Amino acid sequence: MADAAAAHDVDLGFVSFPDHRFPLPALWGRRVLSQARASPVVLVDSIAAAYLAPVVGRLPPFLAVVHQTFGGIDHGRGRTAVQAPLDRLLHTRAARVIAASEALAEELAAGGVDRRRLEVVAPGCDLAVPEEDRPDLRLGHSVAFLAVGNWVERKGILELIDAFARLPPSMATLHLVGRDDVDRTYTSRVRARLAGGDLTGRVVVHGPLPRARVATFMVSADAFVLPSVREPYGTVYGEALALGCPVVGWRAGNLPHLAEDGKEGILVPPGDVPALAAALEHLATDDALRLRLREGARARGGSLPTWEQSAGRFFGIVKQVADGAR
Repeated sequence: MADAAAAHDVDLGFVSFPDHRFPLPALWGRRVLSQARASPVVLVDSIAAAYLAPVVGRLPPFLAVVHQTFGGIDHGRGRTAVQAPLDRLLHTRAARVIAASEALAEELAAGGVDRRRLEVVAPGCDLAVPEEDRPDLRLGHSVAFLAVGNWVERKGILELIDAFARLPPSMATLHLVGRDDVDRTYTSRVRARLAGGDLTGRVVVHGPLPRARVATFMVSADAFVLPSVREPYGTVYGEALALGCPVVGWRAGNLPHLAEDGKEGILVPPGDVPALAAALEHLATDDALRLRLREGARARGGSLPTWEQSAGRFFGIVKQVADGAR
């Protein structure tokens, strides 16, 4: 969005809180506010909402840009309990709240945000695929599955590995892309599971990759699999669909808004590892199913917004609030 601001005749500047442990950045609230008040309209990202909440009454007209639920994501219970009411305070005072998905908008409305002030602007899903040979991700197996996500508990990496391990050894290759340094405790559990002899030569760990490389992997894989229990939008699912790659995951978060079971992918009950394994095996052994889902994914992906389309809607809302402020 920041890259697209100039093309939409918007001068977008950034003011940041210092990178300290929660809730210490809130001590800089007045200083951040003094820098932001020079603008006719302020955009408050949901990551910073709790830190500005104590001085929300002094803010000029502002929009809340929300891509996570009250209390944030991937935090412990203590921080979530403290942060949630602060997030809610700021979001309920915003002139307009821009949510990243319908699922998130519904959650915000249930938490007290006026539905009339809620706007949904989904992230863009277009990834540029470089002109290069597609890699053979199958590596001698029948199919290749791809997962892109940081190694945190919410992403369901362990459940995915457990489900994958139930498949016959010669059936598929699983590629894992994402950071492994976000939650070191969870990473140690993932690495311990990968060390099991039943996964030797079947799982390839790539770590974080550039966007262009991720796009190449998505167009080369037979299916994208990420059993994440909670995604406010799930940009990575949308990117996979936009590149014609069927998606597999829990029937949770925003994924049911992006893909229909049996049409663009396979959705299974959250936490049901045997069902996830059965879905992977079905995909690996049914060529006609993979072809049908790929066609469905390509069609669905074509209906999802590009970043340019999302930016047009996003900055249109910003200008409306700015005009009202003037």
